[in-house]
Amino acid sequence: MKKILNRAKAPTPKFFKVLRNIGLTLAAIGGTIAAAPVALPIVLTSIGGYLVVVGGVVSAVSQLTTTDDSR
Repeated sequence: MKKILNRAKAPTPKFFKVLRNIGLTLAAIGGTIAAAPVALPIVLTSIGGYLVVVGGVVSAVSQLTTTDDSR
């Protein structure tokens, strides 16, 4: 567990920072679609749910990616 926390606090490479931000944006868009106060077609609601999941996974993986400076 401590190793994961250390990885989360370590610097993230630039490419993965961009990827993390894209994932957060996808999750936000998906959350907005899924929680829309108007009745949306089932297809759009499903897409919103998938966007939330994909965005969350991309953001989490990108945040835990670090550079290996020990070489």
